Amino acid sequence: MGRMFRLTIVLTVVAAANAADWPAYGGDAGATRYSPLKQIHAGNVRKLKVAWTFHTGDKAGRPATQMQCTPIVVDGVMYVTSPQLKVIALRAATGEKLWSYDPFAGLDDDRPRGVSRGVSYWSRGKEKRILFTYRARLVSLDAATGKPDGTFGDNGQVDLTQGLDRDITGLAYYVTTPGVVYGDLLILGSTTGEGPRPSAPGHVRAFDVRTGKQKWIFHTIPHPGEFGYETWSRDSWKYSGGTNVWGGLTLDARRGLVFLATGSPAFDFYGGDRIGDNLFGNSVVALDARTGRRVWHYQVVHHDVWDYDLPTAPSLVTLRRGGRPVDALVQLSKMGFVFVFDRETGKPLFPIEERPAPASDVPGEVLSRTQPFPVKPPPLSRQRLSEDDLTDITPAKRAYILERYRKLRAGNIYTPPSVQGTLIYPGFNGGVNWGGGSIDAENGVLFANSNESVNWMTLKKPAAGAGYTFDFQGYTQLLDEEGYPSMKPPWGWLTAVDLNTGEFRWRVSFGEHPELTARGIPPTGTTSFGGSIATAGGLVFIGATQDHKFRAFDSRGGKVLWEARMETGAYATPCTYEVDGRQYVAVAVGGGRWKSPAGDSFVAFSLP
Repeated sequence: MGRMFRLTIVLTVVAAANAADWPAYGGDAGATRYSPLKQIHAGNVRKLKVAWTFHTGDKAGRPATQMQCTPIVVDGVMYVTSPQLKVIALRAATGEKLWSYDPFAGLDDDRPRGVSRGVSYWSRGKEKRILFTYRARLVSLDAATGKPDGTFGDNGQVDLTQGLDRDITGLAYYVTTPGVVYGDLLILGSTTGEGPRPSAPGHVRAFDVRTGKQKWIFHTIPHPGEFGYETWSRDSWKYSGGTNVWGGLTLDARRGLVFLATGSPAFDFYGGDRIGDNLFGNSVVALDARTGRRVWHYQVVHHDVWDYDLPTAPSLVTLRRGGRPVDALVQLSKMGFVFVFDRETGKPLFPIEERPAPASDVPGEVLSRTQPFPVKPPPLSRQRLSEDDLTDITPAKRAYILERYRKLRAGNIYTPPSVQGTLIYPGFNGGVNWGGGSIDAENGVLFANSNESVNWMTLKKPAAGAGYTFDFQGYTQLLDEEGYPSMKPPWGWLTAVDLNTGEFRWRVSFGEHPELTARGIPPTGTTSFGGSIATAGGLVFIGATQDHKFRAFDSRGGKVLWEARMETGAYATPCTYEVDGRQYVAVAVGGGRWKSPAGDSFVAFSLP
């Protein structure tokens, strides 16, 4: 039986190594978002044209839908998810629809359907399946027809609210990001509530791809007798929620390791009922992919009260240390920090210092006295918000922001939430968010888009009988009177980091607000959602910005070599693939954020 399992893993690795395909959400199991394709390169990318456009036809304006899907491509077929969570198969060379599956067909359900960042693919011989999640359901579809697999779960579906070792009836629980496939297992994270009301736990689970049966569970909030239990209040495992993996997972198939990047415990902004460091919140965790057993972990925020989830899956890359190759793991964060670990042991490859952090004056709150700070690479976002950091693009804007700033607490990163109101910087959108980064695997260079944003958090007394100690006044951004960020630009960056040396190779302002440029204000950069891909052709492709542009950057120097204006925001991570000797780059154009209208198109580009 063990021999057959090893054969399974070899087959998985071979399938993922097909350079013509984009077989996983992160491009490959290691989430590098890198392609060795180079037909499109720095010398000819300016000739790129639209090859085809496919409209899903199901966008909505109220409430506005989004499309955060990264297409996967296997054997010339592209699999995508739509604004209303349909699964659609397309001919990757032409955009012709082959089939679609609507999980809501025949249902009288007018609630918002949420978002999906894509699907997972599994095959064994002639069996080929698309594994898809919507809300709290896992579905297995025949990849050739889009029909549910009747032998999987209950008529092709599994109820993911069951099997969590706690009753979560009535609690928010859904899955937006594809899991990873290891042999005949699908390993999944989740999205949960963030409090202050009761929240579901974010335990990570593996399911049998053929039957849908749950095979193992890893308690991200440890139960009595488990490692890390002592880092919580005594009964936290019974009621605490969060510590979920919502940004995806990463697989080292050769070692049989799956890597998690967890979010914060709930309630996000007060932890008086969960005294301690709260493992495995805000942690990179390596598990035995076959059993769910912990191999190593590293916590990057102790006792989080800033909503500093790890928002994206780790990326795997081989670096050079002392003239020899070292298999590494790279973790990006909302704080703007870049953590680099030895993949096998969890040992940091650059020093990480535990530095003093401020205490809280909120009754009952006990914060960690220190927090981890990587010495290298430099942070991708600024770490302090002083008066000198506030916007100066016009005197009026500065005066507007300064008046509000002086009424709130501010300072260095990890300034605690308060009843007065505290400015959280970097804000809840990062730093880096779920788009993550891409890695030039040949040269060990990371490309990451990051934000400069600030939120304020004010704690308040809850309603009588609420059952919890503190409530909060909402996820408020500190913006100027026109809705622009409150600090000096750039407000968005694209940065290349040499992971071998820990130094920046280049760093450029990312995106612009054309209406500000027209007033004579230099391009400011914008907040971005979605990520980049890197190619052997020396290119970094990315949408993500509020100016609705899709761009190609020179990976060596950061110069924009090509750009196309889309019908709305491309707030998703693209993919690249090859069919019949022709390379394509495709991206979802879904809008639905900020002032961007909702969209429903997948657009593929190629050379003429």
